[in-house]
Amino acid sequence: MTTAPRLGMVAGEASGDLLAGLLLQGLRERWPGLTSQGIGGPKMIAQGFETWWPHSKLSIFGYVDALLNIRELLSIRKQLGTRLIANRPDVFIGVDAPDFNFGLETRLRGAGIKTVHFVCPSIWAWRPERVEKIKAAADHVLCLFPFEPEILHRAGIGATYVGHPLADAIPMEPPRVASREALKLPEQDTVIALLPGSRKSEIQYIAPALIGAARLLAKPGRRFVMPVVPGLRGLVEPMLQGADIQLVDGQSHAVLAACDLTLVASGTATLEAALFKRPMVIAYRMNWLNWWRMKDKGLLPWVGLPNILAREFLVPELIQHACTPENLAREAEALLADAPRRAALHQRFVQLHELLRQDTARRASDAIATLIQA
Repeated sequence: MTTAPRLGMVAGEASGDLLAGLLLQGLRERWPGLTSQGIGGPKMIAQGFETWWPHSKLSIFGYVDALLNIRELLSIRKQLGTRLIANRPDVFIGVDAPDFNFGLETRLRGAGIKTVHFVCPSIWAWRPERVEKIKAAADHVLCLFPFEPEILHRAGIGATYVGHPLADAIPMEPPRVASREALKLPEQDTVIALLPGSRKSEIQYIAPALIGAARLLAKPGRRFVMPVVPGLRGLVEPMLQGADIQLVDGQSHAVLAACDLTLVASGTATLEAALFKRPMVIAYRMNWLNWWRMKDKGLLPWVGLPNILAREFLVPELIQHACTPENLAREAEALLADAPRRAALHQRFVQLHELLRQDTARRASDAIATLIQA
């Protein structure tokens, strides 16, 4: 196209904002005059995005949180859809947040607005019935992982493998020394990063186990660093109860670059840890009702993205009842004591990085341009 497109976009929570911000950065390189509006966060705003509601409104996980917030979410989605239909963007891009975005995309598509969904829902891991919702909602899906387009094509859904924008953004050799200097961490110490997640519910359920593991792992020459999403520090600080853990506002990438090992909540952060080539122990806990409803729906034996992509247990996963301080500390000690295992992990993570580094912005903008011109 000769003129810069106008985009409608929705990204929920910190991980969606990060992906959308990287995508917008690349799209603006192709179309400097591009405009974008909708729901987003600070990474998107930094790329000129006009936010009508903050992305924190969609920072919800599981059935319990959704039920507690359903009326507000439905109201926002209805208002947003009406506003987008009135503004008629050239294309709408829903970034993850499928439970919110699919309904919105279906309405917009019915009004004649072309729709793209960025991040294929993990229908290969759980809830395969979602494929029909995707088919109704999206004209095209931008897939992060190479095996996803074939699954969607079989269902008659247009899809393109674009790689993962984090693989483009994260250097192949992480800046360990510079990151330690920035965080004032001694070069000779063993640094363990604690990443409990970006949602309030994740802090409540996962952070205590990570902090407990840090207490068990503590010894001279070890440092513990926990990046915290701005606004949630007040929730974390009372949990420390004297534990010697350095809290950092944001800066999760600097912390991952600086660390020797991470205890990390399942989600995008596990992929980030792999791209930083850091050995990890994956942890997750949730509300008992969410767990009861989800525990038998999994189609794969793995939950962590590095393990799913490798199709084997590269790194340990401690989920729900197994996610205890004692188990976390035991698995961490085993990794710290096994240099050959850490070296093998590093090599596998390099291969994973090379697989996902596909110049996502160029591939995505090509697919979007083709859709707009169709």
